[in-house]
Amino acid sequence: MAFLSRAALAFAALVAFISLSAPLMPRFYIFDPPTMHKLVLEAMELYPNSTAGVVHHIATSLRETHGKSINIDPFPYHPNAGTPEALAYNSSAQVSPYEGEWVFNNAGGAMGSMYLLHASITEYLIVFGTPLGTEGHSGRHTADDYFHIIEGEQWAATANSLVMERYPKGAVHHLRRGDVKQYKMHEGCWAIELAQGFIPGMLPFGFADAFFSTLDVGSLYHTIRITAREMIRNLLMGKL
Repeated sequence: MAFLSRAALAFAALVAFISLSAPLMPRFYIFDPPTMHKLVLEAMELYPNSTAGVVHHIATSLRETHGKSINIDPFPYHPNAGTPEALAYNSSAQVSPYEGEWVFNNAGGAMGSMYLLHASITEYLIVFGTPLGTEGHSGRHTADDYFHIIEGEQWAATANSLVMERYPKGAVHHLRRGDVKQYKMHEGCWAIELAQGFIPGMLPFGFADAFFSTLDVGSLYHTIRITAREMIRNLLMGKL
């Protein structure tokens, strides 16, 4: 009983902290959702036939504007925009050479691949998706989540809706803080996902399936390793 009481008090304190700190968090943001959407659309126009090219342009552009707050480009050898090679589809160019930086992520029953571009206390930016398709629970998060679709299509629905929302290539699915949806990445779908808010509060949702379903200790270890590395690196640069 005493343990349950202490756990309830700790949870209440955490909820109070998140609620009180929420108005202060935007001052620590380095990303702007409309600007991010503009960059995503620019990348898609430059690389109409290459998802890897889109990611390459976004990563290199953000490295120029945000420096070491951004992880390395996952597709450093992709042909640059404006060349015939960049416009032609090449399946070999869709494979990142940094295998150790990519992890499988199982959360809410859905499964996909993830590459971390940025992680801090108040923001994360990832490449997330699957070439196969997946479906699951969005989670109810302590951050606003902006899902920029760069390939394929995402479907979503709230519990009270008899019709689905559709987010095609180029669209942004904004899941507001505290909201929840069922979602499906129909067939193959890739996205640039920006979350802004109290990021540590999102992590248990991302880890739970590894503990209680997949038991994929390897993916869990690398997820924690990469996330902690990027959060600590940004903290040392003064970025919360």
